[in-house]
Amino acid sequence: MNEQSAQARWEQRTQRPLLALAVAFAVAYAVPIVDNPASRSLTVACTATEWVVWGAFAVDYVMRLALTRRRREFVRTHWIDLCAVVLPLLQPLRLLRMVSTLLLVGRRARMASQIRLTTYVGGAVVGLLMFGSLAVLSVERESPNGNIRTLGDAVWWSFTTMTTVGYGDHAPTTGLGRMIAVGLMLSGIALLGVVTANIAAWFISRFEKDDVEERRQTEAIASLAEEVRLLRAEVARLAADRESQQS
Repeated sequence: MNEQSAQARWEQRTQRPLLALAVAFAVAYAVPIVDNPASRSLTVACTATEWVVWGAFAVDYVMRLALTRRRREFVRTHWIDLCAVVLPLLQPLRLLRMVSTLLLVGRRARMASQIRLTTYVGGAVVGLLMFGSLAVLSVERESPNGNIRTLGDAVWWSFTTMTTVGYGDHAPTTGLGRMIAVGLMLSGIALLGVVTANIAAWFISRFEKDDVEERRQTEAIASLAEEVRLLRAEVARLAADRESQQS
């Protein structure tokens, strides 16, 4: 119990700092891509920030692993966190680490399930749009045959790709860009499935509540009708007894 309490206290204390580090990682990832060509000092500063964030999450993972009693189960159930620590800080794996760290911070949040699901979906959409745009821009901007040259082109391409519309006016031409496109398409389909399932579950829940209320009212009406029937029978019996006494 002491070890579990220590782990819970550690996670509670590090929740907000990890969120701030995730934001710092996002900024460090985005600045060299948006400010192209970035100065050497800016690039070095952003790279150092990314390494610092990576080190902080590595320390966090090691600490939580040390504070838990069931270490094997922890490693098995927190494999995304392990990937965020083990994968090297290289393109395009920085994007994967960013998604992993955001998921880590999201799992720490103490929210109701409906709010948590809405937060996950909204955060995933914004995060995938932003980092998908930055990732494809970083690999397609210098491609001789590419037509994704600006951040606006990249955002438009990411939006149409995630929604599986695919107008075709912008498309990646490099192998890495196409890998990013596949990831965005699969993520968009998955998010659409989550949203659809959530809406369907909400309607089913509402229908079930309506059915329960309707059954309750029906049972109440049936019980009231039975009481009325019994009262009528009792009145009829009393009337018959009075008539027999008078006769």
